Order: sequence, then C-alpha cells, then structure tokens
Amino acid sequence: QVQLVESGGGLVQPGDSLRLSCAASGRSFSTYVMAWFRQAPGNEREFVARVSRSGVLTYYADSVKGRFTISRDNAKNTVYLAMNSLKAEDTAVYYCAASGGSTWSSMRTSYDYWGQGTQVTASS
Repeated sequence: QVQLVESGGGLVQPGDSLRLSCAASGRSFSTYVMAWFRQAPGNEREFVARVSRSGVLTYYADSVKGRFTISRDNAKNTVYLAMNSLKAEDTAVYYCAASGGSTWSSMRTSYDYWGQGTQVTASS
C-alpha cells in the first residue's frame, strides 16, 4: 500500500508556472506507474499525465501537451508535475495517483491509490 500527499498548488495568473509535488510513503514506489488527474467544478476527474516506473516513458492529455511535464525521482519517492503557460481552463483540483497493475493506462479505474488533491487556480 502507498500513501500519497500532494503539494505546490496555488493561485497564479494566466501564463505563469507552477510545480506540483506528490510525496509517496510506503514501500516499492518504483513499482508503481504514477499519474496526475484533475477535476474542475461540475466536471468529471480527467487524466492529465502519467510516467512509467523508471521515469523513461511519459504520456500526456492533448490539452496539456507541450506545456506540462511529468517526472519522478524514485530515490525521493516523489512525482512532479511542472506546469507552464497556465490557462484559466487549467483551474482544478489536481490529484496524484498510483497504479500497481501492469497496464499503461489513462483510465481512472486503473489507479489504486489517490492523494487528497491540491487546488490550482489560474485567474487574473
């Protein structure tokens, strides 16, 4: 089992940058595929980005491709989401998630563990 705690959210202006962190506790962090999802008010939780166990492979939603970068540091049991050129439509609660399965998926149901979320607001 793994516990996930997100940090780094906040209020920024459109065009600004933020970096989210997700610290994992528990054993075998490097055996989990890690991902970020987000949920805006009135919307379903949607996939943002995922990173493979080694950190070599990444995959992004079209809406964030070229602006967001997911990475991980297995020595620190932490996954990151660097967000550049933030837009108002990026405003949401951002969740970190871990998948212990063998699938390489963007589906919420593929992820076993979730953090409590961190609010990101891009507004002028």
